[in-house]
Amino acid sequence: MLNRAYVFAMRMHGSQTRASGDPYYAHPIEVAGILTEYRLDTATIVTALLHDVIEDTPVTKEEIGKLFGEEIAELVEGVTKLSKLELQAEHTRQAENLRKFILAISKDVRVLLVKLADRLHNMRTLHFIKNQAKRERIARETRDIYAPLARNIGCHRICTELEELSFQHTNPVARDAIVRRLDALRVEQGGAVTLVNQEIMARLETANLPARVFGREKSPYSIWRKLQRKSIGFSQMSDIYAFRVIVDSEEDCYRALGVVHRAWSSVPDRFKDFISTPKRNNYRSLHTTVVGPRGMRIEMQIRTEAMDRVNEEGVAAHFRYKDASYGLDLEGMEAAGGRDPLANLRQLVQVLEHGGDSEELVEHAKLEMFLDQVFVFTPKGKLVSLPRGAMPLDFAYAVHTSVGDTCIGVKINGELKPLRTILTNGDVVEVIRGSKPVVPPDWRSLTVTGRARSAIRRHIRQTEKEEFLRLGRVSVEQTFERAGKNLKDVSLRPILERFALESEETLFDAVGRGRVTPSQVLETAFPGMVDADREAATARRKIEGGKGARLYVRGGGLTPGVSLHFAHCCSPVPGDRIVGILREDGAKEQDGGLDVHTIDCPKLAEYEDREDLWRDLNWTPEAERDTVSLARLHATIGNAPGVLGQVCTIIGEAGGNIVNLRMHHRQSDFFDTDIDVEVRDAKHLTNISAALRTCPSVETVDRTRG
Repeated sequence: MLNRAYVFAMRMHGSQTRASGDPYYAHPIEVAGILTEYRLDTATIVTALLHDVIEDTPVTKEEIGKLFGEEIAELVEGVTKLSKLELQAEHTRQAENLRKFILAISKDVRVLLVKLADRLHNMRTLHFIKNQAKRERIARETRDIYAPLARNIGCHRICTELEELSFQHTNPVARDAIVRRLDALRVEQGGAVTLVNQEIMARLETANLPARVFGREKSPYSIWRKLQRKSIGFSQMSDIYAFRVIVDSEEDCYRALGVVHRAWSSVPDRFKDFISTPKRNNYRSLHTTVVGPRGMRIEMQIRTEAMDRVNEEGVAAHFRYKDASYGLDLEGMEAAGGRDPLANLRQLVQVLEHGGDSEELVEHAKLEMFLDQVFVFTPKGKLVSLPRGAMPLDFAYAVHTSVGDTCIGVKINGELKPLRTILTNGDVVEVIRGSKPVVPPDWRSLTVTGRARSAIRRHIRQTEKEEFLRLGRVSVEQTFERAGKNLKDVSLRPILERFALESEETLFDAVGRGRVTPSQVLETAFPGMVDADREAATARRKIEGGKGARLYVRGGGLTPGVSLHFAHCCSPVPGDRIVGILREDGAKEQDGGLDVHTIDCPKLAEYEDREDLWRDLNWTPEAERDTVSLARLHATIGNAPGVLGQVCTIIGEAGGNIVNLRMHHRQSDFFDTDIDVEVRDAKHLTNISAALRTCPSVETVDRTRG
């Protein structure tokens, strides 16, 4: 069958060539080769050879079924893109592909394995594509969708390579900076790493514990991600080098841990036992950090050979021959302490069932694929795994959609707690339910999982349409006013026809949800009014307080006309989780207005006991699109010629606009700098901070509150 599939693929692709100039049929052969490394079955390898014939040749699913059987036909169909769909935009087409793909992989995980191998080979040859914008789009899609999917099913080796290849194209400047720092570090610490390796081996041999020990270097993308998450410099990272200890049995893992902890002092709060409580993708290992030989902080991973294979190959490691058939060995996996690897993918299917548009689907799918975890329990002792940072509503929706819809309060470890409480490992969570579903729109700011947010948004679509209508109408009216036009004097019929909308309501609803921009409406009504230079059409407006701030911030229970004030103590920007505090100088919201704070603002501690003053808020689509906000960074920089120019260049290359810069505490070796930067949102600010941390002259970078 493999031979027939090979000949069939060569014949069907014929003289087609790839961007590299190679014959097209070389690509499916390479994909099949990647999958043979994982020892997969004949049907999967045949699918790899045939995965592009439906999309790129006249062959149909029915023909494949006749020649190779229905099983292979279904697998090939599952991998095939919806390339012939005539949709409005590129991102919509990608989202529809993702929707179909998720449904296919939930039925048979081999579809995902073929697709990951396909994407991996495409990424290895991405540099042959001449169009830079296309390369960056494919790399972003790989980083945001396919690498997390690989991590979800435990295929660490594929995930790491996809992330690294994406990083080369999405942020080559940052990657080159990190690679240069790693090269210098290898020269500086290479000898010490060898000595530590020998010392660990000697300790284990003395304890009569046979083991393999080897070091591993953190990948540039993993370093970049950590620089984004944590306010530390490159030199402060303690886990650039880690050591992996491979032993014979699970019991030996804990014995080796004891040897290590008796030999060297462990670092508090840095021990994790993923053997007794595996990650959602079946990752099992002991993690610990110790202050080892020569005072070096050493991160160690202790596992068995079987665990190491599963950790690298994920679900592919669980395919076995059994009873003359080949398939996923769920029984053997559960006996080894693992979990159903498709459980994560089924959660994505539940997100699909909540409906919504394509952009929502992509957003929630990304949220659902984050793997940093917290483990909590129901009152009956059932373990519930959630992403780190999850809150009670995420827990409620993880138990069941109806539990989340009817949630009115929560008890954590027997005590009543606010719904904004962040859950920690070991919490026992009890949901207090009401008699009927009540889902306020501002609940979205109290969730982090895609499942919870998609369920809440489904309710918003059903019950909160007026807010979008009002917001869309205001946006269009303001855009027309700035252009010197009156919306009332304009016939909306050409606009409705242009965007294939049924009524005036659907138009304003589409604008409010961000599907159509006010500038597009103006351009359709008055062709040529919007300058041909798209820069003018997308000019970013500054987010300012006052009554007009309702264009950028919304929340349940806010009175129309209320004045909003962005607090200077924390300077919120779009993407921050925000809350409102009612000003006490006004008896009503209209009198004093609301101060908008970030959820982690220290000043909120003053209002801890004043629940009546709190209002849950979130950003509107208008705030997250075509706006800029002011944020302040505090940096400690080495005192050397040209370093300030380097810092300004890095900020400019990252898309930031410096509006003010102040130096203070200047010493002979270092000085402190406050930099006021205009940014698009919180993620943009985080990227600027991370880019600065890759600069050798920058010691620390932190966001200033106030």
